[in-house]
Amino acid sequence: MRVFVTGGTGFVGREMLWRLSEAGHQVRLLTRDAGSDPHRQLAYRFRAELVEGSITAPRGLADRIRGCDAIIHLVGIIAESKHTTFQQVHVEGTRAIVQVAREAGVRRFVHMSALGTRPNARARYHQTKWEAEELVRESGLDWTIFRPSVVYGRDDGFVNLLAKICRLSPVIPIFGPGTNKLQPIAVEDVARAFVGALEQPECIGKTYDLCGPEVFTMDQLYDVILRVTKRHRLRAHLPMALARLQAGGLEWATGLVGKQSPLTRDQLKMLQEDNAGDAKPAADAFGLAQLPFADGIAKYVK
Repeated sequence: MRVFVTGGTGFVGREMLWRLSEAGHQVRLLTRDAGSDPHRQLAYRFRAELVEGSITAPRGLADRIRGCDAIIHLVGIIAESKHTTFQQVHVEGTRAIVQVAREAGVRRFVHMSALGTRPNARARYHQTKWEAEELVRESGLDWTIFRPSVVYGRDDGFVNLLAKICRLSPVIPIFGPGTNKLQPIAVEDVARAFVGALEQPECIGKTYDLCGPEVFTMDQLYDVILRVTKRHRLRAHLPMALARLQAGGLEWATGLVGKQSPLTRDQLKMLQEDNAGDAKPAADAFGLAQLPFADGIAKYVK
């Protein structure tokens, strides 16, 4: 199968390329800079064809997608910057790639959303992810939607950050009471589900939660990381009001230079909510390994 992939140069995307290549699929990889050495090396490694372009400026993209059998749409951002907003990437970008798929005659569409996405969500991230889902559902394409929880793996930006805090800081700061629930999933399982969906017509028109077999609070997540790395640390629970003040200051400072803030008020809203779902339907449908979290992170956080 010839598969067009957006967002294939990111953390989840690189694992997706590996699984697509392993399954014998041919890949066309969308990139904004086809001439960059890292992207050319990525394409060489997985025998992918680079296609230069952007979902936020999709003119002419239909011609470069034509001839593909499916699209895997992974593009997303976790924080906004001065020139890149959730509305532009999640909503308008998805609207564009859906329209391009119709123009190119590509019916199969596998879409990356996020767990916690729902109507009337508090966080702008989840609101725009929901709008994107609605565009996919109304597209007339043969769609499947996946909603991952926190995704972990060797190059992730979440567990590695927590492990770094555990390594460098004698006191672990936790925003709020630390009782919100998370259900982390290995990046390998996320990629297996997406690639498996390409070959299973019975999953067309379905939405799946992608989450691991265990549910943790933030405190419990730190417990596992500390146990795996054989460390002991004190913890300090910071008031959310103080965290929001800090996030607002970071947003203002990074906004002056057009960068993404490492902590945003939108992210703090999500940290106050549970991020857990039903792992069984996807695990059964796609034969996911579902390793215990401690076993999964032990491969790289040590």
